[in-house]
Amino acid sequence: MLEKVQIGITWLQNRATTQESDQKFGTFAGVFTPAVLTILGAIMYLRLGQVVGNAGLIGALLIILMAHVITVSTGLSVSSISTNTRVGAGGAFAIISKALGVEVGGAIGVPLFLAQGISVALYVLAFGEGWLRIFPAHNYKLVCIAAFILVFVIAYISTSFAFRIQFFILTIVGFSLFSIFLGSFAFAGRIGLTQTPILWGEFSKWDFWTTFAIFFPAVTGIMAGISMSGSLKAPRKSLPEGTMSAIGLTMVVYLALAYWLSRAATSAELLATETIMVDKAFWGWAILAGILGATFSSALGSLVAAPRVMQALAQNQLLPFSKILARETANGEPRPAMIANGAIGLVALILALSGGGLNAIAGVISMFFIITYGMLNVVVFIEQMLNMVSFRPTFRVPRSVPFIGMMGCLFVMFLINPIFSLIAIVLVVALYLFLARRTLAIEGSDDVRSGLFVSIAEWAANKAIKMPSAPERAWKPSVLVPVSSVGELNGSYRFLRAMTWPQGTVNSLGIYAPGEEEKLANLTLYIEAFLNEGISAQKTLLEDADFINGVRTATQVLRGAFFRPNLLFLHLRRDSKLRDLRQLIDKTAAYRMGIILLARHSINDLGREQIINVWISPPPDWRFTARAGSNDLSILLALQLQKNWEGQINLCMAVDSEEAILNADTLLDELITLARLPGNTQKVILQSTFEPGLTLAPQADLSIIGLPKEPDLTFFSRLVDVVDGSCVFVRDSGDESALA
Repeated sequence: MLEKVQIGITWLQNRATTQESDQKFGTFAGVFTPAVLTILGAIMYLRLGQVVGNAGLIGALLIILMAHVITVSTGLSVSSISTNTRVGAGGAFAIISKALGVEVGGAIGVPLFLAQGISVALYVLAFGEGWLRIFPAHNYKLVCIAAFILVFVIAYISTSFAFRIQFFILTIVGFSLFSIFLGSFAFAGRIGLTQTPILWGEFSKWDFWTTFAIFFPAVTGIMAGISMSGSLKAPRKSLPEGTMSAIGLTMVVYLALAYWLSRAATSAELLATETIMVDKAFWGWAILAGILGATFSSALGSLVAAPRVMQALAQNQLLPFSKILARETANGEPRPAMIANGAIGLVALILALSGGGLNAIAGVISMFFIITYGMLNVVVFIEQMLNMVSFRPTFRVPRSVPFIGMMGCLFVMFLINPIFSLIAIVLVVALYLFLARRTLAIEGSDDVRSGLFVSIAEWAANKAIKMPSAPERAWKPSVLVPVSSVGELNGSYRFLRAMTWPQGTVNSLGIYAPGEEEKLANLTLYIEAFLNEGISAQKTLLEDADFINGVRTATQVLRGAFFRPNLLFLHLRRDSKLRDLRQLIDKTAAYRMGIILLARHSINDLGREQIINVWISPPPDWRFTARAGSNDLSILLALQLQKNWEGQINLCMAVDSEEAILNADTLLDELITLARLPGNTQKVILQSTFEPGLTLAPQADLSIIGLPKEPDLTFFSRLVDVVDGSCVFVRDSGDESALA
C-alpha cells in the first residue's frame, strides 16, 4: 500500500514538473503585458508632469515623439528580423549575435542586462516615492529596500507567478487612467481642465536634452518583452505583435497625458509636485494604487527579463562563472542569474539612495538602452543592405526605418551626454575586442559577417575591375602550393610563413589519386596553423592521378579568378622529374604567375635564416626604369624574408671586366635607393663568370637566383652543391615591381 502511495506521489510531482517546464507564454502575457507595464511606469506617474512643466506642451510632445521615433524604428526592426529567424533566448542579445556574431552580441548584451538590472532600482525608487505620498512618516530608504526584497522574492519563486500578478496590476493601471480621464470633466465638485497650456517651457529645471534623458527610460519597456524571447510559445509571431501593439498604445497614452497635464495644472505646480496626478485625477487613491502597482510591476518585469539575458550570455560562455550562471531549474527558472541580477539591482539601489536618486539612474539607463536600440537597427540595416536570399522576413520594413533608428540613437546619445556616450562606446568596443581575442567557437553560431565581408569584397572587386590595372602597386605574395602529401607542406611551413607574413596568402592545392584522399586528411591542421599566425590561408582538394596535370588544371581554372594566386611554389629535388617540372614552369609563364622553385640543401637546409644572397642580373643598358629588369620578384622575396628573419641582404653580381665593376657598383647603389632596401644591405661585386662567382660570394643561408625563360633544370639543381646551401630560383610574372 505504501509503495502504491509513493508511486502516486512521484507521478504527481513529475506531472507538475512537466507542466511547468513545458509552459511557454503567448503574446499577451509574454510580450504585451510586461512591455506595457514597464512603459506605463515610474516615468509616467512621477516625471511626466515635470517634463510638461519644464518643457511646455509642445516641448513635451516633441520629447515624447522623438523618443518614440527611436522606439518605433527599433520595434519595427525587431519585428522584421524576428519574422526572418528563430530568435533564441536573450532577446536583443540573440538577435545581434545571429547577425553579427556572439562577440558583438556579448559586447551589447552585457550593458543590456546591466541596464535592466539597474532599472530595477529605478522602479523601486519610484515605488518608494509613491508609498511616501500615502505614508509620509515612513522611512524612504527602508521602504525601497523592503520593496526590492519583495520584488526579488516574487520573481525568484516563479515567472508564471510574477506574470499572474502583472495581470492584476494591469487592471489597476487601466483603472487609474480611467480616473485621470474622469478628472477632465467638471462634475461632482471638480473644476475639470481649466488651465491654458504653456506651449514652450522655460526649461528652468533641466535643459532640453537632460529632460529627454530623464524621460527616455519610459519607452525602454519594450526590452522587457523582447528579452522574454526564449520563454515564448511563438517568438516569430508574438514579438512583432506584442511589441508594436504595446508601443502604439502607450504612445497614445503619453501624448494624451501630456495634453491633460498641461490643461490640469500650472507649470509651477507641475514642477513642484511629483505626484500631481494624485491631486488632479477624479480618484486620487486610484492614481496612488496605479503608481505603486506600475512601479512594482516594472521592477518585477525587469528582474524577470534581465536574468534571461544574463543566462543567454552565460550559455555562450561570455561571462565569468558561465557554467553557474547558465544553470536553470527543472521548470526553466534561471535561479543563479536571478541571484546575480538581484545583487546588481541591490547595489544600484544602495548607491542611488546615498547619491543622485531617481534622475541620476534614469540618465545612466538611457545610455545603455540607446546603445542596444542602435545595434538592433544596425543589424536589420546590414541584413537589408546585403540583399541575401536568406533574409526574407514576413514582416518587411523600408531601409529608412532601421537607418532612422540607427542615426537617431547615435545623434541622441551624444546630445544627451557626449562624454558618457564616448565612454559607453569605448566600453562596448573594449568588450568586443576582449571577446574576439578569446576566439569563441559557439556551436550553431552562424551569422552574416561572412556575407557582409563577401559583399564588401564583391563591391571592391567590381570597382577595381573598372579602374586601370596597377598590379605592381597592390602586389603581395599569394602563393599556390601544390602538394600530394601533408609532409610536403610540413617541410615548407617555416619558409612559406616567412615569405607570406603578414599580408600574404597561402593557397594549398592538395592533389590526390582516386581513392587516396585520406593522404591529405590532416591538411586542414596546417591551414589552421597559418590562420593562427595571422596569414590568410585556404585549401582546395583536386582528384587527379597525374600530379603535374592536376597543377596545370588548377592554374588554368584560377586564371579567371579575381583574387587569383600570383606565385606558384614548387620544389626542386634530386628525385624531381625535371622534364615534367620544366613543362609545368613553361606553362605557368603563360598564366602570368611568378615561379618560386625551392631547392633545399640536404644538410644545411635554411641554416640560421639570416644571410640572403640575391643574385642580380644587370639590364642591357645598366639602367633601371619602372622595374628592376628581371630582378623584381627576387628583391621582393628577399625583402619579405629579411623582414621576418631579421636578417641581411647581399646584392651579388658577377661581371666580366673592371669597367663593368664600376657600372655594377653604380647600378647596385641605384637599386638600393630606388627599392628602399634596408640600411644593412651589402653589395658584393665579383669579377668572374656566374658559376665560379657563386663559390666566391659570402656564405649565405639562402641564395635567390633568377630563372631564364628556358631554364636548364639540370644545371640549376647542381647549384645547391656549388653554393653549399639552399637556393630559391625565381621568375617574374611581369606584374611585380620592386621599385613601385
